[in-house]
Amino acid sequence: MAIKLEIIQNQEELYNRAVDIIFNFLKNGATTYGLATGGTMLPLYECLRNSKLDFSHCRSVNLDEYVGIPKGHPESYHSYMKRQLFDAKPFKVTFIPNGEAQDIRKEANDYEELLKSLTVNLQIVGVGENGHIGFNEPGTSFDSESHVVELAASTREANARFFDSIEEVPKMAITMGISTILRAECILLIAIGEKKRFALEALLKGVITEDIPVTSLLQHPNVIVLTDLNMDDI
Repeated sequence: MAIKLEIIQNQEELYNRAVDIIFNFLKNGATTYGLATGGTMLPLYECLRNSKLDFSHCRSVNLDEYVGIPKGHPESYHSYMKRQLFDAKPFKVTFIPNGEAQDIRKEANDYEELLKSLTVNLQIVGVGENGHIGFNEPGTSFDSESHVVELAASTREANARFFDSIEEVPKMAITMGISTILRAECILLIAIGEKKRFALEALLKGVITEDIPVTSLLQHPNVIVLTDLNMDDI
């Protein structure tokens, strides 16, 4: 199995390890980084903001963006990335899907064409409680490219904490497809907390099923997993 598992139960040490991995990519000339959002990434971006790493010669591509809320909305992923990382650590160029596009399916297709013109050296991902990566919900084809997705109820419920009510959580998003994610040279998965155990256990047991999208990573030759979960019984 090409998955390199690192269990680091102290979360501060875990996120410092993630920064070390990113630093090693920078040191070795990597210039293109796939970035994720959500609660799992907040401590990572805090560590990066407080680091001496310089991304001013790099470019970033984001996994996804909500459909139907303005870029300036505090919970759009444009706003999230600006607030959590880009204001403190600017990149030379950044790419995030436009969730306000008049034709969102064309926007997803255009984003895919952009991504095909790049080589992502390191793609950072989290994982949902139901095993989704990006916004690729259970049942998504492993051959999928960037597309528009209707968010699962469980995903909207998990993200409701960032909004005033679940009614305000967008119902759709543009996301990189699974095959898009798998084109990255290396994938760094960060999985924190008991709610992620189901997905991580499926991955580490070697189950490959579209019912649990994160298991698509078993098809990739270079995956690093950082978790605070004790997985000794796998």
